[in-house]
Amino acid sequence: MASLLDGLMQQLGGDTIAKLGQQLGADSATTQQAVGAALPAILGALAKNAQSPDGAASLAGALDKDHDGSVLNNLSSVLGAEGAANGASILKHVFGGKQEAVESAVGASSGLNGAQAGNLLAMLAPIVMGALGSAKRNGGLDAGGLAAMLGQEKSAISSQAGGALGGLMNLIDRDKDGSVVDDLTGMVGKLMGR
Repeated sequence: MASLLDGLMQQLGGDTIAKLGQQLGADSATTQQAVGAALPAILGALAKNAQSPDGAASLAGALDKDHDGSVLNNLSSVLGAEGAANGASILKHVFGGKQEAVESAVGASSGLNGAQAGNLLAMLAPIVMGALGSAKRNGGLDAGGLAAMLGQEKSAISSQAGGALGGLMNLIDRDKDGSVVDDLTGMVGKLMGR
């Protein structure tokens, strides 16, 4: 069974990456690299939020209410200002106070500036939620099943990336200096071969 991340990366290939790049004012290679850092960060934060029963129930409720997966049939609908506005709201719930640090880390790993990385994350958030909503519905998952699926996804990504991306996904302050930016930048840079 393909992972959720693999499915998302396939769906965001080619023309969609080019369109994302046009929206961001970045070339396709830079955009592809940024997407490769942004998607695991979003999935990792969702997995972390879903670790608690309340967090899993809240996520399941949001998916049932607003994210049935139909966005995946028309990705161009989220590549504009309206999609980014919806995504910005999602990111506030997903990342909380760490959103700016994640934007900085995604930007540093790919060459995007902070605003571009923030826009990219905002465009990707509804797509990730749509994919989760579709997986939840197709799999008949309740909140606990959703949390388990996200946990497996997080583990799969961590093992594929040799642990570097898993560290990014955890969104933690490894050196306990109060800033996750240096930790995330280092982990993403290691993953991307820098």
